Amino acid sequence: MSEDAAAAIAARVAAVRAQIAEAAARLGRDPATVTLVAVSKTQPAAAIRAAFAAGLRVFGENYVQEAVAKQAELADLPIEWHFIGPIQRNKTRAIAAAFDWVHSLDRLEVAQRFAEQRDPARGPLNVMVQVNVSGEASKAGVAPEAVVALAKAIAHLPQLNLVGLMTIPEPSADPELLARRFRTVRELRDTLQREGLPVWALSMGMSSDWSVALAEGATHLRIGSALFGPRPRKTPRPKGGGDASGEGAKTCG
Repeated sequence: MSEDAAAAIAARVAAVRAQIAEAAARLGRDPATVTLVAVSKTQPAAAIRAAFAAGLRVFGENYVQEAVAKQAELADLPIEWHFIGPIQRNKTRAIAAAFDWVHSLDRLEVAQRFAEQRDPARGPLNVMVQVNVSGEASKAGVAPEAVVALAKAIAHLPQLNLVGLMTIPEPSADPELLARRFRTVRELRDTLQREGLPVWALSMGMSSDWSVALAEGATHLRIGSALFGPRPRKTPRPKGGGDASGEGAKTCG
């Protein structure tokens, strides 16, 4: 990566962090309670290294094979890796081995596989339940009315640490609609807390709507293009041999 390209990433990182800090202060929130998850899918390892040098430590990936390759190249950096894409059943072992957090858990079967496949030496895998708050048939996630039952079942599994909820509302230019969607998820989180589950995290908000999500209590903002610039075109994978695609594009900003 050229010095100019690295400098451009550093400038965008600084700008986004400043915007988040300013917005958090207006809301009376401590900026330290907001985690910026840099969505680095399809970005080269060099771009992640530049973002790390600019101060970022948490990176979100959608594609398992791509992520594992980059993790090997960046093994010298103490990065916290978050998986934010749709979860294929045949990729659970690799996800359990390679990631610190999973934002997109929406099936008990997958949670059980994570519990069985997570190496105890790595410590528990932090997981969030993905909520399909807008009811889109094409989108991953569990229906809001099914969240409590699923969360309670996950909370009893070994090697998993249920920390919160994630959502991706439908694209909209209406901030009031987005606020209602995010508020629904926050209220679900609060319901889980009243049910005795020690959940706290809310992964919601991307490059286009993070300020609305922050106002509704988001703790993790998934931001990609605002940090890295236009996303490189993804090289098509051989049929049947790739990672999850399509819906995964909706899990980052």
